[in-house]
Amino acid sequence: MDNPLHPFELHPLVQLSLFGVDISLNKAVLMMWLVITLVAVVFILAGSSPRMVPTKLQNLAEMFVEFIRGMILDTIGQQGMRFFPFLATLFLFILFCNLLGLIPGSYTVTSQIAVTAAFALFVYGMSLVVGFALHGVKFLGILVPGGTPMWMLPLMIPIEVVSQLARPLSLAVRLFANMTAGHTVLAVLFGMALSLPLLIGWLPFVVTVAINGLEVFIAFIQAYIFTILTCVYLGDAITLHGHAEHAH
Repeated sequence: MDNPLHPFELHPLVQLSLFGVDISLNKAVLMMWLVITLVAVVFILAGSSPRMVPTKLQNLAEMFVEFIRGMILDTIGQQGMRFFPFLATLFLFILFCNLLGLIPGSYTVTSQIAVTAAFALFVYGMSLVVGFALHGVKFLGILVPGGTPMWMLPLMIPIEVVSQLARPLSLAVRLFANMTAGHTVLAVLFGMALSLPLLIGWLPFVVTVAINGLEVFIAFIQAYIFTILTCVYLGDAITLHGHAEHAH
């Protein structure tokens, strides 16, 4: 049986270099361009001629907009709507990357830890910039949980620092691990279906189809989790909720 991790390998399709930096084109880069193009085309077409009785495409676009809007209002509040363009782009990009990666012969961009880590670091860095821009040095109060007595600060602050540093790590690994694990299981089962005799080979094939359906659900859930956690981090940066400003 072939190595189930083989589909995740990346090989240059076009060798390119810029000032000594390797910027070669590979399947992941092409997939990201395809996702950006597809999302842009879908929403441009959906919004180009809006109707009172929406078309299916307009209905789909409005459903996504309302879903993301509700996510922001529930976690950040009305002041979080200034981040709507960023959060909508993030959610749709990850969702389309996850879904297109399920097509045989394509590539799952979010199965690359370098990609998910770049997203996570940017999101966490953005939350720090927003926090310091709004609160200045007071933003460091996020390291002090509300109600913490003074004598516990030497213990709690290091714990909170570790907790903060773990945010981008968990954000990156969660998406990467789920996408990689699901596709690996599918590859193993499909390989079994091809290698087993026809009499029993149908069983792993049926399971493959069922898991593929589950992967569609997981693709949506992982995009949702990544975006909702981004909302939570931005919400914490904006409100400092539950931290120093509420301490006794």
